Amino acid sequence: MRLKFKPWAKDKLLAHPQYVVHNPEDYKGRWNELFGNDNPVHIEVGTGKGRFITGMALANPDINYIAIEAYESVIVHALDRLIEANLPNLKLLPVNAVDLREFFEKTDVSRVYLNFSDPWPKNRHEKRRLTYASFLNIYEDILPEGGEIHFKTDNRGLFQYSLVSMSQYGMILKDVNLHLHDSEFEGNIMTEYEEKFSKKGSRIYRVEAQFPKR
Repeated sequence: MRLKFKPWAKDKLLAHPQYVVHNPEDYKGRWNELFGNDNPVHIEVGTGKGRFITGMALANPDINYIAIEAYESVIVHALDRLIEANLPNLKLLPVNAVDLREFFEKTDVSRVYLNFSDPWPKNRHEKRRLTYASFLNIYEDILPEGGEIHFKTDNRGLFQYSLVSMSQYGMILKDVNLHLHDSEFEGNIMTEYEEKFSKKGSRIYRVEAQFPKR
């Protein structure tokens, strides 16, 4: 699907510094100062329009959330949600996931969420998948030992690939769910894509994967 460019998105993001962090490198190792507390920080990589991360922040006020989205024309929709909800425990970062080490030190982040990531189905694009080994290495570098990735997708091929990639990396697979909406999993908060695909009868796959203690 072609991304619709919104030339006004950048200015709107700049106009709301209370919600959008434009200098994340300044908070590396001290995100607690930005949030004004010592609560754990969870990030969503590829937050899209922000339905999931906003819902999580509403449901868990004692956890700080950071939404990572590279495309300004997309994350501006998450900004609209955040303005409406006015959540003190959610910030938006319009940055690329490959640069996360520049903004977070190890243990800055307690959990990483990956939801309905681009499957990049062609073999030549494998390295762009957010569960490719180089990305797993990035997440491991900003998480504590035993830190977790929670991953959801409707794409069976990407899910199978991710299980293999995580296993080969040495991660421990927990709570592998092959049909999330027909399970006993509680507290699920849907993304925009999740609602769309589940209404069409698509299965939603989910896994919690834990990094090994080195």
